[in-house]
Amino acid sequence: MSSSSIIPLAGDHTEASNHDHRLVDFIREHASAERVSITTRKRLSGGAIQENWRLELLIEGGPWAGPRSWVLRSDALSALPASLGREQEFAVLQVVYQAGVKVPRPLWLCRDTQVYGRVFFLMEYVPGIASGRQLSTQAGLHGQAGLAMQLGVNLARLHQVRPPCAALDFLPLPQLSPALTTIGVYRRYLDTLNQAYPALEWGLRWCELHEPRGYPLCLLHRDYRTGNYLASEQGLEAVLDWEFSGWGDPCEDLGWFTAQCWRFTRPDLEAGGIGRIDDFLRGYSKVSALSIEPRQLHYWQVMATLRWAVIALQQGQRHLSGEEPSLELALTARLLPELELDILNMTGAEAS
Repeated sequence: MSSSSIIPLAGDHTEASNHDHRLVDFIREHASAERVSITTRKRLSGGAIQENWRLELLIEGGPWAGPRSWVLRSDALSALPASLGREQEFAVLQVVYQAGVKVPRPLWLCRDTQVYGRVFFLMEYVPGIASGRQLSTQAGLHGQAGLAMQLGVNLARLHQVRPPCAALDFLPLPQLSPALTTIGVYRRYLDTLNQAYPALEWGLRWCELHEPRGYPLCLLHRDYRTGNYLASEQGLEAVLDWEFSGWGDPCEDLGWFTAQCWRFTRPDLEAGGIGRIDDFLRGYSKVSALSIEPRQLHYWQVMATLRWAVIALQQGQRHLSGEEPSLELALTARLLPELELDILNMTGAEAS
Protein backbone atom coordinates (compact mmCIF):
# COMPACT_ATOMS: atom_id res chain seq x y z
CA MET A 1 0.00 0.00 0.00
CA SER A 2 1.24 3.49 -0.83
CA SER A 3 1.14 6.39 1.58
CA SER A 4 1.58 10.14 1.53
CA SER A 5 2.25 12.64 4.31
CA ILE A 6 1.80 15.91 2.44
CA ILE A 7 -0.13 19.17 2.56
CA PRO A 8 -2.90 19.41 -0.09
CA LEU A 9 -2.06 21.57 -3.08
CA ALA A 10 -5.36 23.19 -3.92
CA GLY A 11 -9.12 22.78 -3.96
CA ASP A 12 -11.32 21.44 -1.17
CA HIS A 13 -9.89 18.93 1.32
CA THR A 14 -11.61 15.87 -0.17
CA GLU A 15 -10.56 16.65 -3.75
CA ALA A 16 -7.00 17.47 -2.71
CA SER A 17 -6.75 14.28 -0.69
CA ASN A 18 -7.86 12.23 -3.70
CA HIS A 19 -5.24 13.94 -5.84
CA ASP A 20 -2.61 13.19 -3.19
CA HIS A 21 -3.29 9.47 -3.32
CA ARG A 22 -3.52 9.40 -7.11
CA LEU A 23 -0.23 11.28 -7.44
CA VAL A 24 1.51 8.81 -5.12
CA ASP A 25 0.06 5.90 -7.09
CA PHE A 26 1.23 7.46 -10.36
CA ILE A 27 4.79 7.84 -9.04
CA ARG A 28 4.84 4.37 -7.49
CA GLU A 29 3.74 2.78 -10.76
CA HIS A 30 6.20 4.65 -12.98
CA ALA A 31 9.10 4.22 -10.54
CA SER A 32 8.33 0.48 -10.21
CA ALA A 33 8.41 1.02 -6.46
CA GLU A 34 6.86 -0.89 -3.57
CA ARG A 35 6.04 2.23 -1.58
CA VAL A 36 6.26 6.01 -2.13
CA SER A 37 5.97 8.73 0.48
CA ILE A 38 5.98 12.44 -0.34
CA THR A 39 7.40 13.94 2.84
CA THR A 40 7.37 17.63 1.90
CA ARG A 41 6.06 19.80 -0.87
CA LYS A 42 7.04 23.40 -1.55
CA ARG A 43 5.81 25.87 -4.14
CA LEU A 44 8.80 27.23 -6.02
CA SER A 45 9.07 30.96 -6.66
CA GLY A 46 8.72 32.38 -10.17
CA GLY A 47 6.60 30.67 -12.77
CA ALA A 48 4.08 33.34 -13.75
CA ILE A 49 2.88 31.06 -16.56
CA GLN A 50 3.30 27.62 -14.97
CA GLU A 51 3.24 26.20 -11.45
CA ASN A 52 6.27 24.37 -10.06
CA TRP A 53 6.25 22.31 -6.86
CA ARG A 54 9.33 20.75 -5.31
CA LEU A 55 8.57 17.28 -3.97
CA GLU A 56 10.75 15.49 -1.44
CA LEU A 57 10.10 11.77 -1.72
CA LEU A 58 11.14 8.55 -0.07
CA ILE A 59 10.92 5.65 -2.50
CA GLU A 60 11.14 2.03 -1.37
CA GLY A 61 12.00 -0.66 -3.87
CA GLY A 62 12.69 -0.45 -7.59
CA PRO A 63 15.40 1.38 -9.56
CA TRP A 64 14.58 4.78 -7.98
CA ALA A 65 14.82 3.56 -4.37
CA GLY A 66 16.01 6.11 -1.83
CA PRO A 67 15.36 9.81 -1.12
CA ARG A 68 14.52 11.82 -4.23
CA SER A 69 13.97 15.49 -4.93
CA TRP A 70 11.75 16.13 -7.95
CA VAL A 71 9.72 18.99 -9.43
CA LEU A 72 6.09 18.73 -10.50
CA ARG A 73 5.31 21.22 -13.29
CA SER A 74 1.75 22.02 -14.34
CA ASP A 75 -0.25 24.84 -15.91
CA ALA A 76 -1.00 27.98 -13.93
CA LEU A 77 -4.57 29.31 -13.82
CA SER A 78 -4.12 31.03 -17.19
CA ALA A 79 -1.48 31.03 -19.90
CA LEU A 80 -0.09 33.17 -22.69
CA PRO A 81 -1.21 32.27 -26.23
CA ALA A 82 2.35 31.44 -27.31
CA SER A 83 2.97 29.05 -24.42
CA LEU A 84 3.23 25.32 -25.15
CA GLY A 85 1.13 22.84 -23.21
CA ARG A 86 2.84 20.62 -20.66
CA GLU A 87 2.76 17.58 -22.96
CA GLN A 88 4.53 19.56 -25.68
CA GLU A 89 7.02 21.10 -23.27
CA PHE A 90 7.84 17.64 -21.92
CA ALA A 91 8.58 16.44 -25.47
CA VAL A 92 10.92 19.42 -26.00
CA LEU A 93 12.64 18.70 -22.70
CA GLN A 94 13.24 15.08 -23.71
CA VAL A 95 14.73 16.08 -27.08
CA VAL A 96 17.10 18.71 -25.68
CA TYR A 97 18.17 16.47 -22.78
CA GLN A 98 19.15 13.80 -25.28
CA ALA A 99 21.01 16.45 -27.31
CA GLY A 100 23.28 17.19 -24.35
CA VAL A 101 21.74 20.51 -23.35
CA LYS A 102 21.96 21.21 -19.61
CA VAL A 103 18.39 20.81 -18.38
CA PRO A 104 16.67 19.02 -15.50
CA ARG A 105 16.28 15.34 -16.33
CA PRO A 106 12.70 14.76 -17.54
CA LEU A 107 10.97 11.83 -15.83
CA TRP A 108 7.31 11.16 -16.63
CA LEU A 109 4.33 12.93 -18.19
CA CYS A 110 0.80 12.48 -16.87
CA ARG A 111 -2.05 13.28 -19.28
CA ASP A 112 -4.76 11.94 -16.94
CA THR A 113 -6.33 15.00 -15.31
CA GLN A 114 -7.96 12.73 -12.71
CA VAL A 115 -4.57 12.30 -11.07
CA TYR A 116 -3.83 15.94 -10.30
CA GLY A 117 -6.58 18.03 -11.87
CA ARG A 118 -4.30 19.17 -14.72
CA VAL A 119 -1.76 17.69 -17.09
CA PHE A 120 1.68 17.70 -15.45
CA PHE A 121 5.14 16.23 -15.71
CA LEU A 122 7.88 15.36 -13.27
CA MET A 123 11.54 16.23 -13.61
CA GLU A 124 14.56 16.05 -11.35
CA TYR A 125 15.18 19.00 -9.02
CA VAL A 126 18.41 20.88 -9.74
CA PRO A 127 19.85 23.17 -7.05
CA GLY A 128 21.27 26.57 -7.91
CA ILE A 129 20.58 30.31 -8.07
CA ALA A 130 18.03 31.51 -10.62
CA SER A 131 17.43 35.12 -9.50
CA GLY A 132 18.54 37.48 -12.27
CA ARG A 133 19.07 40.32 -9.81
CA GLN A 134 21.25 38.17 -7.55
CA LEU A 135 23.30 36.71 -10.40
CA SER A 136 23.93 40.10 -12.00
CA THR A 137 24.82 41.67 -8.64
CA GLN A 138 27.39 38.92 -8.05
CA ALA A 139 28.93 39.26 -11.51
CA GLY A 140 31.89 41.37 -10.39
CA LEU A 141 33.63 44.19 -12.22
CA HIS A 142 34.31 42.28 -15.44
CA GLY A 143 31.54 39.69 -15.23
CA GLN A 144 31.66 35.92 -14.91
CA ALA A 145 33.59 34.80 -17.97
CA GLY A 146 33.21 31.09 -17.21
CA LEU A 147 29.44 31.23 -16.79
CA ALA A 148 29.02 33.40 -19.91
CA MET A 149 31.03 30.89 -21.97
CA GLN A 150 29.07 27.92 -20.58
CA LEU A 151 25.81 29.63 -21.48
CA GLY A 152 27.11 30.19 -25.01
CA VAL A 153 28.18 26.56 -25.38
CA ASN A 154 24.83 25.34 -24.04
CA LEU A 155 22.82 27.54 -26.40
CA ALA A 156 24.87 26.38 -29.39
CA ARG A 157 24.16 22.74 -28.44
CA LEU A 158 20.45 23.54 -28.45
CA HIS A 159 20.75 25.12 -31.89
CA GLN A 160 22.16 21.87 -33.29
CA VAL A 161 18.61 20.46 -33.09
CA ARG A 162 17.09 21.16 -36.50
CA PRO A 163 13.94 20.21 -38.38
CA PRO A 164 12.65 17.78 -39.35
CA CYS A 165 12.32 16.16 -35.93
CA ALA A 166 9.56 13.57 -35.52
CA ALA A 167 9.32 14.06 -31.76
CA LEU A 168 8.62 17.78 -32.27
CA ASP A 169 6.28 17.60 -35.26
CA PHE A 170 3.72 19.70 -33.33
CA LEU A 171 5.96 22.77 -33.66
CA PRO A 172 4.96 24.78 -36.76
CA LEU A 173 7.57 25.88 -39.28
CA PRO A 174 7.60 29.60 -40.18
CA GLN A 175 5.71 30.22 -43.43
CA LEU A 176 7.83 33.29 -44.23
CA SER A 177 11.23 34.15 -42.82
CA PRO A 178 11.33 33.83 -39.01
CA ALA A 179 11.61 37.62 -38.64
CA LEU A 180 8.66 38.44 -40.90
CA THR A 181 6.57 35.67 -39.33
CA THR A 182 7.23 37.14 -35.86
CA ILE A 183 6.40 40.67 -37.04
CA GLY A 184 3.10 39.41 -38.44
CA VAL A 185 2.17 37.73 -35.15
CA TYR A 186 2.85 40.88 -33.12
CA ARG A 187 1.05 43.14 -35.58
CA ARG A 188 -2.05 40.94 -35.54
CA TYR A 189 -2.07 41.02 -31.75
CA LEU A 190 -1.79 44.82 -31.64
CA ASP A 191 -4.66 45.05 -34.11
CA THR A 192 -6.94 43.30 -31.58
CA LEU A 193 -6.41 46.01 -28.94
CA ASN A 194 -8.60 49.07 -28.51
CA GLN A 195 -5.66 51.30 -27.66
CA ALA A 196 -2.95 52.31 -30.17
CA TYR A 197 0.75 51.76 -29.47
CA PRO A 198 2.60 53.87 -32.07
CA ALA A 199 6.09 53.21 -30.62
CA LEU A 200 5.56 49.47 -31.04
CA GLU A 201 4.17 49.94 -34.55
CA TRP A 202 7.25 52.03 -35.37
CA GLY A 203 9.50 49.25 -34.07
CA LEU A 204 7.70 46.60 -36.11
CA ARG A 205 8.02 48.68 -39.29
CA TRP A 206 11.71 49.28 -38.58
CA CYS A 207 12.25 45.54 -38.21
CA GLU A 208 10.32 44.94 -41.42
CA LEU A 209 12.59 47.32 -43.35
CA HIS A 210 15.90 46.24 -41.79
CA GLU A 211 15.60 42.44 -41.82
CA PRO A 212 19.13 40.93 -41.98
CA ARG A 213 20.08 37.71 -43.73
CA GLY A 214 18.87 34.67 -41.84
CA TYR A 215 20.37 31.34 -40.86
CA PRO A 216 18.96 27.80 -41.25
CA LEU A 217 16.11 27.00 -38.88
CA CYS A 218 16.93 25.42 -35.54
CA LEU A 219 15.21 24.75 -32.22
CA LEU A 220 14.97 27.87 -30.06
CA HIS A 221 14.36 28.20 -26.34
CA ARG A 222 12.80 31.64 -26.89
CA ASP A 223 13.26 32.65 -23.27
CA TYR A 224 16.98 31.95 -22.87
CA ARG A 225 18.00 34.63 -20.39
CA THR A 226 19.32 35.30 -16.91
CA GLY A 227 16.49 34.36 -14.58
CA ASN A 228 15.66 31.18 -16.51
CA TYR A 229 18.73 29.14 -15.67
CA LEU A 230 20.28 27.80 -12.49
CA ALA A 231 23.89 28.59 -11.63
CA SER A 232 26.22 27.61 -8.81
CA GLU A 233 29.86 28.19 -7.91
CA GLN A 234 30.68 25.55 -10.53
CA GLY A 235 28.83 27.48 -13.23
CA LEU A 236 25.75 26.61 -15.28
CA GLU A 237 23.62 23.84 -13.78
CA ALA A 238 20.43 23.77 -15.88
CA VAL A 239 18.22 25.85 -18.19
CA LEU A 240 14.56 26.09 -17.18
CA ASP A 241 11.19 27.09 -18.66
CA TRP A 242 10.90 25.64 -22.17
CA GLU A 243 7.27 26.60 -22.80
CA PHE A 244 8.04 29.07 -25.61
CA SER A 245 10.26 26.74 -27.68
CA GLY A 246 9.89 26.64 -31.45
CA TRP A 247 11.70 26.66 -34.79
CA GLY A 248 13.40 29.86 -35.83
CA ASP A 249 16.56 31.82 -36.55
CA PRO A 250 19.32 31.14 -33.96
CA CYS A 251 19.97 34.88 -33.70
CA GLU A 252 16.58 35.25 -32.02
CA ASP A 253 17.85 33.45 -28.90
CA LEU A 254 21.13 35.37 -29.05
CA GLY A 255 19.29 38.70 -29.24
CA TRP A 256 16.96 37.78 -26.37
CA PHE A 257 19.83 36.75 -24.08
CA THR A 258 21.82 39.92 -24.77
CA ALA A 259 18.94 42.43 -24.88
CA GLN A 260 19.21 45.36 -22.48
CA CYS A 261 15.89 44.49 -20.83
CA TRP A 262 17.43 41.27 -19.40
CA ARG A 263 20.62 42.65 -17.84
CA PHE A 264 19.05 43.44 -14.46
CA THR A 265 21.50 45.41 -12.27
CA ARG A 266 24.34 45.33 -14.83
CA PRO A 267 23.39 47.07 -18.10
CA ASP A 268 27.12 47.25 -18.89
CA LEU A 269 27.40 43.45 -19.16
CA GLU A 270 25.77 42.66 -22.49
CA ALA A 271 25.76 38.90 -21.92
CA GLY A 272 22.68 38.66 -19.75
CA GLY A 273 23.99 41.05 -17.10
CA ILE A 274 26.52 38.44 -15.93
CA GLY A 275 29.32 38.56 -18.50
CA ARG A 276 30.89 40.13 -21.56
CA ILE A 277 29.46 39.51 -25.00
CA ASP A 278 32.84 38.30 -26.29
CA ASP A 279 32.97 35.50 -23.70
CA PHE A 280 29.40 34.43 -24.46
CA LEU A 281 29.98 34.36 -28.23
CA ARG A 282 33.32 32.61 -27.76
CA GLY A 283 31.49 29.82 -25.98
CA TYR A 284 28.85 29.71 -28.69
CA SER A 285 31.51 29.41 -31.41
CA LYS A 286 33.05 26.37 -29.68
CA VAL A 287 30.03 24.38 -30.89
CA SER A 288 28.48 26.45 -33.70
CA ALA A 289 30.16 27.47 -36.96
CA LEU A 290 27.88 30.51 -37.36
CA SER A 291 29.56 33.90 -37.60
CA ILE A 292 27.30 36.39 -35.84
CA GLU A 293 27.53 39.94 -37.21
CA PRO A 294 26.92 42.98 -34.92
CA ARG A 295 24.12 44.15 -37.23
CA GLN A 296 22.29 40.84 -36.85
CA LEU A 297 22.65 40.87 -33.08
CA HIS A 298 21.38 44.45 -32.82
CA TYR A 299 18.38 43.65 -35.00
CA TRP A 300 17.34 40.72 -32.82
CA GLN A 301 17.87 42.80 -29.68
CA VAL A 302 15.32 45.26 -31.08
CA MET A 303 13.01 42.34 -31.83
CA ALA A 304 13.54 41.04 -28.29
CA THR A 305 12.52 44.38 -26.81
CA LEU A 306 9.40 44.42 -28.99
CA ARG A 307 8.54 40.91 -27.90
CA TRP A 308 8.93 41.74 -24.22
CA ALA A 309 6.68 44.78 -24.74
CA VAL A 310 3.99 42.59 -26.32
CA ILE A 311 4.29 40.07 -23.49
CA ALA A 312 3.96 42.91 -20.96
CA LEU A 313 0.71 43.92 -22.65
CA GLN A 314 -0.54 40.32 -22.56
CA GLN A 315 0.39 39.89 -18.91
CA GLY A 316 -1.42 43.08 -18.04
CA GLN A 317 -4.49 41.84 -19.90
CA ARG A 318 -4.49 38.62 -17.86
CA HIS A 319 -4.72 40.76 -14.73
CA LEU A 320 -7.19 43.39 -15.96
CA SER A 321 -9.58 40.85 -17.46
CA GLY A 322 -9.97 39.15 -14.09
CA GLU A 323 -8.68 35.90 -15.59
CA GLU A 324 -5.79 35.87 -13.11
CA PRO A 325 -5.63 38.87 -10.75
CA SER A 326 -1.96 39.28 -9.86
CA LEU A 327 0.25 42.12 -8.65
CA GLU A 328 3.19 40.58 -10.54
CA LEU A 329 1.26 40.61 -13.83
CA ALA A 330 0.07 44.18 -13.23
CA LEU A 331 3.61 45.39 -12.51
CA THR A 332 4.89 43.67 -15.65
CA ALA A 333 2.46 45.76 -17.70
CA ARG A 334 3.93 48.91 -16.13
CA LEU A 335 7.25 48.18 -17.87
CA LEU A 336 5.78 49.16 -21.23
CA PRO A 337 6.81 52.89 -21.36
CA GLU A 338 10.43 52.01 -20.58
CA LEU A 339 10.45 49.37 -23.31
CA GLU A 340 8.89 51.78 -25.81
CA LEU A 341 11.65 54.30 -25.09
CA ASP A 342 14.30 51.58 -25.56
CA ILE A 343 12.79 50.68 -28.94
CA LEU A 344 12.83 54.30 -30.11
CA ASN A 345 16.43 54.76 -28.97
CA MET A 346 17.62 51.52 -30.59
CA THR A 347 16.02 52.31 -33.93
CA GLY A 348 17.20 55.89 -34.21
CA ALA A 349 13.73 57.41 -34.00
CA GLU A 350 13.64 61.19 -33.60
CA ALA A 351 10.83 63.32 -32.29
CA SER A 352 9.31 65.52 -34.98
